[in-house]
Order: sequence, then structure tokens, then C-alpha cells
Amino acid sequence: MENRYFHPESLMMSHGYKPELSEGAIKCPIFQTSTFVFKSAEEGKAFFEVAYGQREKAPNEDLGLIYSRLNNPDLQILEERLCLWDNAEECAVFESGMSAISTVMLEFLRPGDVLLYSKPVYGGTDHFVNKVLPEYGIRGIGFTNTESPEQIIKNLEVQDLGGKLKMVYVETPANPTNALFDLEACKAVADHFSSEQKDVVVCVDNTYMGPLWQHPLKFGADLVIYSATKYIGGHSDLIAGAVLGHSKYMKRVRTLRTFLGNMAGPWTGWLLMRSLETLKVRMNQQAENAVKVAEFLKYHPKVEKTYYLGHLEPGTAQHDIYKKQFYSAGAMLSFDIKGGEKEAFTFLNHLKLIKLAVSLGSTESLAEHPASMTHSDVSKEDKKMIGISEKLVRISVGVEHYTDIIWDMEQALDKV
Repeated sequence: MENRYFHPESLMMSHGYKPELSEGAIKCPIFQTSTFVFKSAEEGKAFFEVAYGQREKAPNEDLGLIYSRLNNPDLQILEERLCLWDNAEECAVFESGMSAISTVMLEFLRPGDVLLYSKPVYGGTDHFVNKVLPEYGIRGIGFTNTESPEQIIKNLEVQDLGGKLKMVYVETPANPTNALFDLEACKAVADHFSSEQKDVVVCVDNTYMGPLWQHPLKFGADLVIYSATKYIGGHSDLIAGAVLGHSKYMKRVRTLRTFLGNMAGPWTGWLLMRSLETLKVRMNQQAENAVKVAEFLKYHPKVEKTYYLGHLEPGTAQHDIYKKQFYSAGAMLSFDIKGGEKEAFTFLNHLKLIKLAVSLGSTESLAEHPASMTHSDVSKEDKKMIGISEKLVRISVGVEHYTDIIWDMEQALDKV
């Protein structure tokens, strides 16, 4: 087997786990323990030296088990498996997607720094950037996918902010409009303001695509963030986040996680390992269903516009990005219903199969109203600028039979 290249979906069953170390159990058990016993005082000392960065690991040396705030078999094996999809050097799993996002931003940003972020982003991210970080003297500057790298650079230089830029944070596709951002262009902006004295870190929220349909590290990203609650978990029964990327940056992320104490627990790690085994088959089915659902919505007389990657016009800048960066159109779509909030609510209130709930990427189809729910805290000016209107409805397509999903949408639209 050493000479065989196995695909990630095959390795999800066994990678990083040795049954002989766990009484032959075919699946990794739940290591529900707070602390681990050392074989000797010398071993304990050696483990702590590596854990606290007092020395580098020796060749072939593993970080021994110390305490579940630092490491735990369920998390360690999970993190190794998650790395396979994105070909990342390291991964750290968190208690939620927001804890992953906030930890990364707090690690790489200091008072006086500038964060350049794409618009729109998830509502919780928007709140953290515009309401929380300013309390620490950190300023967020937004940009849209209509701005070129040259325009963004000029905007920062005119305001004399280039020297303060420390991170470019990108969410693509954007939640909830599916707006696409060219990651190589974002990397070019970061490189323009980087120097020997400072790195401008490029961080990409890849939650909408999951580990399957876009690999940001290939296009210059330094770190990739997931709300693992979504496709990675995929069953609406856990909350988790993950950060993956280059060891140079992940070492810092892991260190802050240790002292903030916001790592996921062993039970969550075990559940995520279970979910990884079916990740590809689930996501493939969801994407296939989304093609049919989007086609239905595109021609419905009560739908004004659909926001779906599969409907991007060839020859446009957005389609060019899609063809370069993505392996699939995904399973997330939004649409403008003809009318406004009243009509959107009427549609949502009459759904029978599809659940009216926030979140996404789960086996069941979900629908929500971004303007009044997930993105309710986004400023009115930004909502208007980026198209989060009262008539916008967001759909996360599940694994149900596509004809049943379409039937449900059709009968709900009939009530409008």
C-alpha cells in the first residue's frame, strides 16, 4: 500500500488511525479524557518542550499526548484527515466556525492594523469585523468583486493605509449572493503590501464550497477556514470550525487556540470523523440536486433572478473565475422573489419539506431570509450595495429527491 496513491475519500476510513493501539476497534473510539499518563517524567518534559515551542520536534518525533486542551486522538486524527482534501500542511479544529475566524483575526491583527475583507461575508464575520475589532483599534476595509487589484491598492494608498494592512480576508463564493472573488488577484494585493518585515496573510473562508469544490491554497491563500458545522459535519447535529494551511502560520493559530481554549472536544471530533466518510457522496448528490432546483427557479414566473454559479454567463469575469477556481457549481443558491419581504415570508412560511432554518450544507434542504436573519446586522448601506434585499431568499440544497424539493418550492410559490 505504500506505493499506492489513495484518494482522500478512500483515506477517510483509516488515515492516521492504528486499530492495534485501541484494542483492534475498527473505528477510532471516543477518547473522553481530560489528561494522559506519561511513561516517565522525562517523556512528560519532552512533550511539553515541543508543545510550548521551547524546541522543534526531532525528525520522526510525534507530539505526545498531554492534555485534551493541547491534543486528543480524536482531534489529531480528524485534523490529519482534513488536511488531505486541501493538501494542507496542518489543521486545527475549533468549537465553532466563529471561534476559528475570531482566533485567526486576533492572532494576526494588532491595534492600529488594517484588515481588508471581501463583501459580502457571513453575518457573524461582518459583525466581528465591524463591531468587535474596532474596539481593539483594528479597522476593516471592505471591497467588492467589481474592484480590480489596482483599484484596491490605490484606495489603500490614497488613505495611507497600505503600511498598516496585515490581512486580506476573502469569502468566496460570498454568502448569500454567490459573488466570486479571484484569489490570485487577492494574493497580488497582499504581496504588494508585504515586505521582509511583515507578511500580509491571505485567509479564505471556503465554507460554501466545503473541502471538495475549491482549494484556495492552490491559488495563493495562506490559511483556509471552514465552518465545519456545514458540509464537513453535514448532519445538523454539531457545531465546529477548522483552520488549515501552511505550518508557518498554523503554528501561531494552534498556539493561540491552546491559550484561548476553544478547541473542539473529542465527541465533536469523533462525529466529524464519521461525517468525513460520506462527505463526497453527500456533496455530490447535493450538487446534482442543485442543478435541477436552480433550473426550476430560473424559469419560474414569480422568481426575478437566481444567484447560482451554474448560471454564470460564459465570457464574463465571474464565469472566468468560476472556471479557474471551482470544481462544481455547489449546492448553495439564492433567488430574488418578485415583490419584497411579504412575498419572501409567504414563500418561506408555506414550505413543507424544506426546513425554515439558518445554517447550510446539511443533508436536509434549508431555506432562510438573509436580510432579516443571518445578515440582519449588516449595515443598510452595505445590504443595498451588495444585493442583500428583502426579496432575497437563500436555499441550501440537501440530499432529498430533487423532484420533491422542486414540488415543495412550487407549491410554496403558488401561495405568493
